[in-house]
Formats: sequence, structure tokens, C-alpha cells
Amino acid sequence: MEYSEEIENMCVVKKGVDHGPAPIPEEGKWVKAKEIKDISGFTHGIGWCAPQQGCCKLTLNVKDGIIEEALVETIGCSGMTHSAAMAGEILIGKTILEALNTDLVCDAINTAMRELFLQIVYGRSQSAFSEGGLQIGAGLEDLGKGHRSQVGTIYSSKIKGPRYLELAEGYITEVGLDSDNQIIGYKYVNLGKMMENIKKGIDPLEAIEKASGKYGRFDEAVKKIDPRQE
Repeated sequence: MEYSEEIENMCVVKKGVDHGPAPIPEEGKWVKAKEIKDISGFTHGIGWCAPQQGCCKLTLNVKDGIIEEALVETIGCSGMTHSAAMAGEILIGKTILEALNTDLVCDAINTAMRELFLQIVYGRSQSAFSEGGLQIGAGLEDLGKGHRSQVGTIYSSKIKGPRYLELAEGYITEVGLDSDNQIIGYKYVNLGKMMENIKKGIDPLEAIEKASGKYGRFDEAVKKIDPRQE
């Protein structure tokens, strides 16, 4: 190690107290993290690409600095959605520092990794106060039954108003309107449940009906429309 002449000519002044790093909450413990292996936690990060055409929600379950589980959810860009397949293979088994400095194919996924890294190394994880953390497989619980991401897709125009296309319950098949043409409910199909029904051998039309539901005052609607056609 080289020192400048100015440093060489200085006298030694002893360092006083050294408290070390501030402890952070990790899986029900307070940890003074000094190395990558000191980091554990389950948390999320949101990322976006430079043109902000799409975004990514990245969920990681980290144990002793190693990524044991990854959930990559993307929306808005077909390129990013395909990149997520590669990122899912790249991430697992790496340390969080390796993952931070690895090309995860898509700018949005890389940004999500950066944001997630900041969360977890500062102790802002979902499992911060959960003793022992969350088990491997907790990422799937974020998807719910049917193992499908929850998506909200709403389209509106000034001249024709809003169209509900997909909400937390599923794919919107009909929107119910009252006498003032205001939305009062909708009918939906849970696509995850529908596919499970079909895989069990149920007739597709029956599978759709079994996976359908209604929300709000749909049955009281004066008019019911297909939000994609009407």
C-alpha cells in the first residue's frame, strides 16, 4: 500500500472508541453484519428499465448470504419477460454481492436487484422480526392459489371511460353498469384455477365456469358489457 508524502509526515493519533456496525434486524435476531454471510432475510425489490417501458418485482429468500429462492415477476415488456427466465436461473446459489454485480439480462431486473440489496443489507426485510426467517417456498405464497402473479390492468379513455381488464381476482369477462352507466361490479375468471381444472380433465367450458366469480353488485347491473369489445 502506498501513502502520500503528506500522510508519511503525519504523527500517529490513536483511534478512540470503535462500536462496530449498527445491528440490523434479521430473522428475529440483531446482527452486526460484517461479511456477506452475515446477511439473511426474505424481501422484495422493484426495478424499471431506462425508458420505463416495463417493471420487475424481484423477491429473494437469502440464507447466510446465499440466494436460496427467487421469484421474478415482470410486466409491460416482452423482452423483459423473456429475460426473467434467464434471471431465475442466474440468481439462485449466488451470494447477494455476486447477484448485485451480475448481468441479470434486463435493466429492470438489474435495478430491482439493486433496490432489493439496499433493503436487505439495511435490515428492511419482510422477515426481519420472524424468528428463523421464512422457509424456502415462501416466495410461492406471494402468488396465491394457482401460482399466478396478481395483475391489475385498467384501460381508460376520456371519450369512453374506464375498462377493467384484469384485477386481483382474475381476468375480467364482464363489467356491470348501473342506470348511470357507472361500474358497480364485474365477473371474472381466475386463470390459475381454470388451468388446474382443465389439467384435472374437466371440460374447458365447465372449467371456466368453476373458476368464475362475481364482485360488487354485478347481479344488480342494468347493463353488462365485455370490456374488450364494447
